[in-house]
Amino acid sequence: MKKIELEIVALSHSITQTNSYAVVLGEVNGLRRLPIVIGGFEAQAIAVALEKMKPTRPLTHDLMKNFMLAFNIELHEVIISDLQEGIFYSKLLCSTELDTVEIDSRTSDALALAVRFGCPIYIYDSIFDVAGVENPEKELEASASAKTNNTRNEDLKNLDLEELNKLLNEVLDNEDYIRAISIRDEINSRKK
Repeated sequence: MKKIELEIVALSHSITQTNSYAVVLGEVNGLRRLPIVIGGFEAQAIAVALEKMKPTRPLTHDLMKNFMLAFNIELHEVIISDLQEGIFYSKLLCSTELDTVEIDSRTSDALALAVRFGCPIYIYDSIFDVAGVENPEKELEASASAKTNNTRNEDLKNLDLEELNKLLNEVLDNEDYIRAISIRDEINSRKK
């Protein structure tokens, strides 16, 4: 089967499921997108790695990476390998000096590891043909998320720098890294 390389292009609140997020993967050198609904913990794990944040304690995916590195296991690629009843299935292609194996994984966990290892993400073309969407000017997920994020960002605009810094410390203490990114961006925009 032919594989198509993907990259993470967006991470937002899901408009289809409450308390969930959507990671949007984009076709490298292409226009199609693949939105995948993931849980809040996994969204935070992906956001932390994308933003190169250093949490005070290692997250589960950081622990997994450290474990793999300690035992000389390399992660070469992530493959979104199946789609059944709206659920994506993935595999991690890993190797040691002696062997190469494919390990089953939830797609959200596979993506969190791919970001940490900097390895490519692929999908089989037959799955992408079924689940991928053409990229209109703005995705439905992204536009709905932008409305939600705009409301949250407008709330941030009403706070002064001292209040923003205090809020940032609170959300970091609660390990809400996705919210921390928004607050940090607001603080940085005011420093310019």
